[in-house]
Amino acid sequence: MWLTVRPVEEVVLRLEELLFPSIADVVVLSVAVNDEAVHIEARSTVAGAICPGCGSWSRRIHCSYLRFPADVPSGGRRVALCLRVRRFLCPVISCGRRTFAEQLPGLTRRYGRRTERLRSTLAEPVPAWRESSACPSAAARC
Repeated sequence: MWLTVRPVEEVVLRLEELLFPSIADVVVLSVAVNDEAVHIEARSTVAGAICPGCGSWSRRIHCSYLRFPADVPSGGRRVALCLRVRRFLCPVISCGRRTFAEQLPGLTRRYGRRTERLRSTLAEPVPAWRESSACPSAAARC
């Protein structure tokens, strides 16, 4: 039996396609899998961000921090997403915001604790047959 050994770059690229299929500007730094969870560390590859206050483009990084938004499970395991998010300095002195955090479109939003994938999954309506089977006593009361 022959084993095919693939370059690490190819494996990482495939992981990015599987984990973030519709998000172009995210790079996966590491993935660790155990019995309970999949731990993913990622960051943005965009050079700057647009200030939500005035709409100006900024490349000046003020600092960075880690964000841990909840994501949809993968393969029956909890997904622990660790995003390295940068804060930028707004270049416009008259803007009310001095700093602002980058958002990853399709993945995060301001003050969000869930990824967009999880938000859309939770927002899907429950079919009527599942509602009645999930709580038979509720159907009996109607």
